[in-house]
Amino acid sequence: MGDGRGWLTVRAAVCRSFDAPPVLEELELRRPAPGEVLVRVAACAVCGSDLTFLAGGWGGSLPAVFGHEAAGFVEEVGDSVEGLRPGQAVVVTLVRNCGSCPACVRGEPALCDAPPEPAGGTPLRTDRGEPVVQGLRTGAFAERVTVHASQVVPVDARLEMDAASLLACGVLTGLGAVTRTARLGPGTTVVVVGAGGVGLNCVQGAAIAGARTILAVDPVATKRTAAERLGATGTLDPAAVDLVASVRALTEGRGADAVFVTVGSASVIEASVPLTRRGGTVVLVGMPSSGAFVSLDAVSIADDGLAVLGSKMGSSLPSRDVPEAAALALAGELQLDALISSRYPLERIGEAIEAARGGSELRVVVVP
Repeated sequence: MGDGRGWLTVRAAVCRSFDAPPVLEELELRRPAPGEVLVRVAACAVCGSDLTFLAGGWGGSLPAVFGHEAAGFVEEVGDSVEGLRPGQAVVVTLVRNCGSCPACVRGEPALCDAPPEPAGGTPLRTDRGEPVVQGLRTGAFAERVTVHASQVVPVDARLEMDAASLLACGVLTGLGAVTRTARLGPGTTVVVVGAGGVGLNCVQGAAIAGARTILAVDPVATKRTAAERLGATGTLDPAAVDLVASVRALTEGRGADAVFVTVGSASVIEASVPLTRRGGTVVLVGMPSSGAFVSLDAVSIADDGLAVLGSKMGSSLPSRDVPEAAALALAGELQLDALISSRYPLERIGEAIEAARGGSELRVVVVP
């Protein structure tokens, strides 16, 4: 499988032009250096962030391999790696962290100050030696990945790998936005704007936290139905109703205690802030394309005492939160299989991307 010089040959979906389907190619993947881990990918879900990168919404260099919501099995570990061994079932996240900078010491690894790329550069190259960017520090639309050990979290082997892959981003982000960023308490009223992969996990997180009212907002009927199955007490079609009036009617005229905006759209963010009660919290979870700005009424924010919070990766600590979410899933309190709407082999990565872009899917999973 390797060429005897510390490299493996793997198949991976390579993006060579923004807004064009990635193409399956054979690449060379570096074996793990000290502090790194080689993981055989068993499943990788298609996240909205992958779609934005593939469309060029956040720029970046090409060629690149994207995909960052993955699960699989450890194959090799580099020197100095502790707590991981070949054969372990693991989740692979995009959160690469040093463990010692101020953000890491504060328990905020997603905000780590360390350089985003490994010291040895990208672990991917073509057979001609051309470097290939490891998208979102993971590059998991591939048969294998070499990543920093901080990105790899062991999980209970009883979990199916396609379900476990969702823990790497969508579940971690949605649950964390509710429990870690907003610190939602029982008896609260919640609005989740966008019932996609992340939004549905905000719904599940709110239900687990004991929210009294959970309203899911989405123009797609199947997504509203899914939200109800996963704990929403009501749903709203933004194309059919006056959202502010409807939310106030369903929250005793006050507005929601917390609003989670999982759609990466400036106009949606602006329209979501008025859904919040005085003294309430708006959590921005979805990320618009680079250069997007929002216009908010500063007087209302100050006078109404609103808190507007950003939530990167759900303010989560993967080493703690992935196992906790896995335990909730095994206990039946968190649904994972219900989030997966379709599965595609790696050979059909283009179809998987198009299905995810279509807007009606919950979560598309690629199975190498």
